[in-house]
Formats: sequence, structure tokens, C-alpha cells
Amino acid sequence: MPHKTSSRCAVIGVVGRTNVGKSTLVNRLVGEKISIVSPVVQTTRNTIRGIYTEARGQLVFVDTPGLHKSESTLGTLMNRMARHAAANVDALLVVFDDNHPPEIEDDGWMRRALFAEQPCIFFFNKGDLTPSHVAAYRELWNKLQTEKQHTREVPFLYGSAESGDGIHELTAALFRLATPSQELLFPADTVTDYPRRLAIADVIREKLFEKIFQEVPHEVGVRVDGIEEKEKTWRVSATVLINRASQKGIVLGLKGRTLRYVRRRAEPEISAMFGVEATLEIWVKVEKNWMKNFWILRDLGYAGGM
Repeated sequence: MPHKTSSRCAVIGVVGRTNVGKSTLVNRLVGEKISIVSPVVQTTRNTIRGIYTEARGQLVFVDTPGLHKSESTLGTLMNRMARHAAANVDALLVVFDDNHPPEIEDDGWMRRALFAEQPCIFFFNKGDLTPSHVAAYRELWNKLQTEKQHTREVPFLYGSAESGDGIHELTAALFRLATPSQELLFPADTVTDYPRRLAIADVIREKLFEKIFQEVPHEVGVRVDGIEEKEKTWRVSATVLINRASQKGIVLGLKGRTLRYVRRRAEPEISAMFGVEATLEIWVKVEKNWMKNFWILRDLGYAGGM
């Protein structure tokens, strides 16, 4: 699509440990809901591209899974995707939780940023909450530079993805890192290139988490088995995968109330995402150790080509 030569484009890797608000931040930057948002850590399981286009150009955000201690094949794949995404972008946006003191994963991302080839920005999210731990992060950053005998200037920006504070300043800083481009990376009206089956599965999973996040948050997977398309209506068939038969009652809820809640909450959101009237059929299937099964993980979009 032709546009002014002053336009700037960049692919931005949004990285950080789990539950610092990366997905909420990407949604805020793009202006639409792209990534699943949940109080449960490790809810983002795929790298998701959110695309923001305006007069200054185009920013493509790669929302990565948060790094965490891996205890399963799925966890290992999530960590691998995060590291791979961070290595194949034009700039890194490292997100920290201003309301929480630094953890070992924060230390790891600072070490990576210290020697990264790409330009970096540190964004301290949840700045609308107290207390603030920015001083501890600055101390850690200075300590690492001294330890490694290597210095690097990285902007420290502050704000809140939830309230929108600091987002304009962050967007401006990211455009300053972008390079002049003759062409946009994606059509101007595109907000994501995330496959629709994975997007629908994420919506269903998010609604499940709203009800059962305290019981089985990391042992639930959602697979979209089919989409029956008509001109203005979609009928979506999906399967919720669980590890043990004892979890089935939790997912179903008393007299099926949890699944009815999920359908009631997910159908309008899916309909709005794709501009159709969507109805859901959701089944629950026990698939022991599905998180360690490469073929199932591939079907869910976590491994290999899909």
C-alpha cells in the first residue's frame, strides 16, 4: 500500500516474565483485543502479532509467552517461542511489573537486553499501583552493567496498560526506533495475522479461566475442531482437553453451568471479532498428559506448522 516515505515500520518483541501485563499492553497499544488477558500466569501460549497502523507508520507487536520455570513439554515450547521471538525482531520492549520487586526472570531479560543487537525499551507497567519498585530495577540494571563491565543506555518508561497512562509516550518512543519504509509490513486495516482457530480457542480458554482459574488453569487446553461457515453465521465446534477424569466436573460445572457461562461470554466476542453471528458447541475430553504430547500440542498451534 503506497504511503509517505517518512513512514516508519518495526517489528517489536514484547517480552518479560509471566503476568507482568504484556498481553494487556499489546491490546492497549493496538487499540483492540488481540491477546488473552487473565490473572493466571502463563496464559499466553503462542506468539501473537498485533498490528498498529497510523500516520507515522506501522508497529507490529509480537506478544510472547512469559518466561517461567518449565515443568512440561508445553512449558518448554513456550519458553522456546519467547526466546525465538525475541531474537527475530527489530526492537525489544521489555515489560516489568512496577508493583512487584525483580525476580530471576527479570534479571534474565535485563541480561539479554544488555547485549542484544536490537534497540531496547524498558517499560514499567502497573505504575498506577503502589508500592513502586522502580528503584530496585534500576539498582539491578546498574549492578548487571558493573558485573559484565558493559554499559548500555536503555530508556526507562513508565505507565499502565490498564489505565492507558504513558501509552502515548511509549508509542512515540517505539516509532523513533522504527526505520523508514517504503511499504507497510501488513495492509493498513489489519490488526492481527493470528490464525482464527487459535484466536477462537484463546477466547474460549480465557472465559474458562474466569471461572476455574483456581482449580486447573494450566491443565486445560482448547482445540477448535471445525468452523461451519455460512454467509453471516459460523457454527464453531471446540474441544476442551483435560488431564484427568476428575477435572471434567470442574470444567462442566454444576449441571453444565460453567460451559453455558463460557458459551454466553465467548459467542458475542467471537461474533464481534469476525463480523458474523457465531454459535459454539463445546465438548470436554480427557486426554492424559496432553501437555507432553507433541502431536496434540501441534494441533493446538504450540508446535510445528499449523
